[in-house]
Amino acid sequence: MELHDCFTANELITYEALGLTPAGTAEKFIMDGENTYGGRVVTNPSGGLLSKGHPLGATGLAQCAELTWQLRGTAGGRQVEGARTALQHNLGIGSACVVTVYQAVD
Repeated sequence: MELHDCFTANELITYEALGLTPAGTAEKFIMDGENTYGGRVVTNPSGGLLSKGHPLGATGLAQCAELTWQLRGTAGGRQVEGARTALQHNLGIGSACVVTVYQAVD
């Protein structure tokens, strides 16, 4: 999963908004390691938007590329083992929100 992590708090809010964890439990979700390799949902294997300097306009394309690489098994050291389904969450100016689900095709 690639989340629009423009601010640290946004990641917490998004886990709950997407129903990945019940309201008020996002902190526990993270502390239990459920958002990383070996957990339930690997979040931002690319490093997230902030690791790239959050380039406006390019963030959605970077997320799309990362998820495509993950599903193709070509993400190198970032590869999520067994990735078959991926989710992209992106925000835009004016509160636009896009959630896209990708699925590997055999």
